[in-house]
Amino acid sequence: MTQWNMYSRGDKIFAMTCAILVGMFTAATLYPFIYIAAVSFSSGFAATAGKVVLTPIDFTVEAYRFILGDPRFWNSYKNTFIYTIGGTAMSLVLIIPAAYALSRPQLVGRRFWNLFIAFTMWFNAGMIPFFLNMRDLGLLDSMFGIIIGFAVNAFNIILLRNFFESIPRSFEEAARMDGANEFQVLWKVFVPLAKPAIATITLFCIVSRWNGFFWAMVLLQSEEKIPLQVFLRHTIANLSDTEEFAMTALDASYSAETITAAIIVCSILPVLIVYPFIQRYFEKGILLGGVKE
Repeated sequence: MTQWNMYSRGDKIFAMTCAILVGMFTAATLYPFIYIAAVSFSSGFAATAGKVVLTPIDFTVEAYRFILGDPRFWNSYKNTFIYTIGGTAMSLVLIIPAAYALSRPQLVGRRFWNLFIAFTMWFNAGMIPFFLNMRDLGLLDSMFGIIIGFAVNAFNIILLRNFFESIPRSFEEAARMDGANEFQVLWKVFVPLAKPAIATITLFCIVSRWNGFFWAMVLLQSEEKIPLQVFLRHTIANLSDTEEFAMTALDASYSAETITAAIIVCSILPVLIVYPFIQRYFEKGILLGGVKE
């Protein structure tokens, strides 16, 4: 309280205004998650009638029983983990060496390659050429195509390159005096020192892969290969036409709204679990990438 009295009236008003704005922004950010969770635990009648605002109405878990009892849900969940884990691993295997190479002053044509990579952030061939390219490579309806087709992102390469450039040259010189080659310098010196940046990129890749929807829907035709997000879309589109739903709709124990909400809750839980373990590296990874020796 003593420190608070040290501030002027204008500073106090500014601090209170900032606190109120942050509180409002936090509430606006959290409310969609709270609402979706409340709908998922509400009866179908209450959700359809728009009675759910903040807490569940006529609490029930029928929507989760419907979803968890569907083998297609578990298959799509498994596929999403494959795409996320495999895709993230593939991205790191390609991004880390690329960023290291671009950060080395001795790279021939270094300026050209950096501009070439950055160019792809603003311009690309477009959706149709990309689709035709995937088709010609035989990657349509292929799980490997989803993993490899989106493995490299120019922003992640540049972010990690900036971090590598911020590492003092003395570490590299000491390793080379001990006889380390390029690969040893990368994996034994730069990678351990770049854990915050790598964790940040890993989080970007995980979220991007986990939420991947459009291209998975376009490139995958087999239902057994679709990820969770595409399964959610199919469920929303087809639920009202199924005979089972028409029969259960009479008692309104669940509805399209509650089932959709239940799938959304199940889809965001893994990200919510993983994020706290990586979040502590996030800000450090972003900021240190712009620091130069």
